[in-house]
Amino acid sequence: MTGDREPRKARSSSRQKSAGARVSAADAMRSAIEQLSELLGRAPESVSSLRPTDQGWEADVEVVELERIPETTSVMASYQVVLDPEGKLLAYERGRRYTRAQVDRKDGR
Repeated sequence: MTGDREPRKARSSSRQKSAGARVSAADAMRSAIEQLSELLGRAPESVSSLRPTDQGWEADVEVVELERIPETTSVMASYQVVLDPEGKLLAYERGRRYTRAQVDRKDGR
């Protein structure tokens, strides 16, 4: 029975990051999506940007706020998410809201 526990311990410890280590960009993206989804109660559509910072990671995550028909008229929101180096969510803030069909222009309209 103890022999059965040992392999599990070895497998799980190999997945753990050392304290203070920065997660990869892919892990940071997954972490931002999972944690924001849990807080908002809706699944994010995508991560539109991700950048490392001295304090960890910052990401912009796109979320459907109001589903409409046709789908191109659905209301979207861009959330700015701050993660620590290990991928734990520290803060988030809703930025702009827009319709799914809206295209950004150079003049900011």
